Amino acid sequence: MAKAVALFSGGLDSMLAILTMLKQGIDVTALSFLTPFNTPAEADLSHDNKDKDIVTDDLRYDIYTHRLTETFIEIVKTPRFGYGKHMNPCIDCRILMLREARIFMDEIGADFIITGEVLGQRPMSQRRDMLNRIDREAGVKGYVLRPLSAKLLSVTIPEEEGIVNRDLLHDFSGRSRRQQMDLAREFKLVRFPAPAGGCLLTDPIFAQKLRDLLTYNPNPAVRDITLLKTGRHFRLSPSCKIIVGRNQKENEILESLAGENDSLISIEGYGSPTTLVSGTHNDEALQIAASLCARYSDAKGNSRVNARVVGRHRTYNISVSGASNEVIEILRIGGKKDRNVVNLKNVFTGGMVD
Repeated sequence: MAKAVALFSGGLDSMLAILTMLKQGIDVTALSFLTPFNTPAEADLSHDNKDKDIVTDDLRYDIYTHRLTETFIEIVKTPRFGYGKHMNPCIDCRILMLREARIFMDEIGADFIITGEVLGQRPMSQRRDMLNRIDREAGVKGYVLRPLSAKLLSVTIPEEEGIVNRDLLHDFSGRSRRQQMDLAREFKLVRFPAPAGGCLLTDPIFAQKLRDLLTYNPNPAVRDITLLKTGRHFRLSPSCKIIVGRNQKENEILESLAGENDSLISIEGYGSPTTLVSGTHNDEALQIAASLCARYSDAKGNSRVNARVVGRHRTYNISVSGASNEVIEILRIGGKKDRNVVNLKNVFTGGMVD
């Protein structure tokens, strides 16, 4: 039986590409990539070990998860083919994944690779010329079949060899989802995700946080990138950042990721976010962080509150009032105001950390 490796994002398009192959009697093994920039939903769809995914009553396929961490971070820092609208190196990302898929293809004895890409759906990486270039750069030219748009693209090696019947492939193009939804109904899918992109690198707010991180820390650890997914982020100095949790789950994440030299702050006697102070900081920085914590706590209307500070082998309280909206906009990463507009020494006792 012929065998294919499918690049699997967990989205509808990759599912439909797999089902199209399964209908032709092709044995499909799905390869899911997990990077530091997956959304939480995508991470939940990934599996640390081989698993079986059932999408219809009679069609099944195996899923393997492959983690891309250091290599992926490097291409995000310096993409050869540049970024998309935000911090998304889509072309470099695709090349990397296809190279890894080729290695996996050889390991399991598969004949070709399939993807759920649709011609013209994405302006940067799914143009006809760019699809051809990506395949060449990845060393897989002729071995990548895109079942949803195959009739609009050049004939591939598995089609030439008669492994795949080209007449049973599709001619989808553009950004409309109508054809995909019609095909999903035709396959009578039991379950499938809402059609939407999930890479955090395409999110403008996340991109601002990542751009800030790389500006002040060109070689971030995985923990630093993981923190970008959590909370409200404030830049206090080149070496100090404050992160304020937005809900209980984020509070728990911040507590679990706090390092030996970090400090954690909460407001006593009120519902409070957990606030993480990371990097080089002193008492002045902690006072500012505590004021931000107070601003987002249930005590934000009170003039003074007690903030509990835990870190550096000691625990103590400080009295603060909540930060003003103006100060928040100055310190917030991606904020609309220049931090030089207001002298923070006039806002906080003791002034701002250098």
